[in-house]
Amino acid sequence: MANIILFDNEIREHLLPLTYTRPVCELRVGILTIREKWERWMEGKISFITQDYLAEKYPIDYDEENYLINGSALPSDQLCRLLKQMDSGEAFLIGEELIAAKMDGSQMDKLIHDEDFGELKGFDLQDTHFLKINNLWDIYKLNDQALREDFQLITQGRTSQPISSTNRYAGEENIFIEEGAKVEFATLNATTGPIYIGKNAEIMEGSMVRGGLALCEHSIIKMGAKIYGATTIGPHSKIGGEVNNSVIQAFSNKAHDGFLGNAVLGEWCNIGADTNNSNLKNDYSEVKLWNYPAGRFVKTGEQFCGLFMGDHAKCGINTMLNTGTVIGVCANVFGEGFPRNFIPSFTWGGKAGFQTFRTEKAFDMMERMMARRNQEFNIQDRLIMLRVFEDTAKYRIWEK
Repeated sequence: MANIILFDNEIREHLLPLTYTRPVCELRVGILTIREKWERWMEGKISFITQDYLAEKYPIDYDEENYLINGSALPSDQLCRLLKQMDSGEAFLIGEELIAAKMDGSQMDKLIHDEDFGELKGFDLQDTHFLKINNLWDIYKLNDQALREDFQLITQGRTSQPISSTNRYAGEENIFIEEGAKVEFATLNATTGPIYIGKNAEIMEGSMVRGGLALCEHSIIKMGAKIYGATTIGPHSKIGGEVNNSVIQAFSNKAHDGFLGNAVLGEWCNIGADTNNSNLKNDYSEVKLWNYPAGRFVKTGEQFCGLFMGDHAKCGINTMLNTGTVIGVCANVFGEGFPRNFIPSFTWGGKAGFQTFRTEKAFDMMERMMARRNQEFNIQDRLIMLRVFEDTAKYRIWEK
């Protein structure tokens, strides 16, 4: 079994606030997280090189033979074939960015202790096909292709559960229903992309789905929802209303009417009833988005760009979110009118103004929400959130 170490580099900063609480490889794009993809493609054991404050939850484990792989790179058949042919001391790069290296235990030990481990022999991967996440908007932009590749990986050689006769559907060969999933009186159009329905997931009556769609295990699409591809609904999530080309990581709810488009939600998020996000400016111009390493709004090159929300963030009912909005970890947004396009972590308020969401109250909220899904808000989670609270204080300008 291959020993694989997925590492974070400077790309991690461009994927905040989602990567405040996880390594890059724990992001979901397509059906699987990047880590889950590498586990399947390389049939390996995974560990991590990530931020110090995340290392207890995501530890490193190295052996006599190790593959170091960039956590923002998604595996492909071509890339994995090359990796399996690598010799120890070799490295693959795109430009100056390291994509993968093969190192022995001695080299790893020196790397971990910040000692000189010698030079690696580099090879350019410029002509090798694989997907890579470099910016927040890449998560939804690449979701269609990643979903198609995951669908083939997961379903190849397997047989779907039969589609109930109460449904109307097209492209049956592109629909896969796992054991325990329920779909009744829905419309499924898989001619535009595959539809994957995970174990014990449910699509309720009257829902209209246009692929690609990944509805992961134990998640629910509620009655009368309208889902456009390519959309991923991570495990244990509830989704209603209208959703277009969005990625929901896991344990998050947008259970009611309202529009979500070209968006990425973290875990444990909740979108209040009739909340809408804009994904296109009225003048059709390029969208700018808050960028943490730049400390300002930067051009995305995108005309369609919606909402990005860190873990445990919430929006009250009837919240209006402008094009290209970034909401940090554990922010609670509510009130009439459009709030600002960048809302720092641990913020409470809206257009009328903000105050700090203090950790004792925030932690009580997290504990209660997670307990509803039989999940524990443990000491590791608390320490991570305390570090995020400290690191993001500079953005809560009212505290100064």
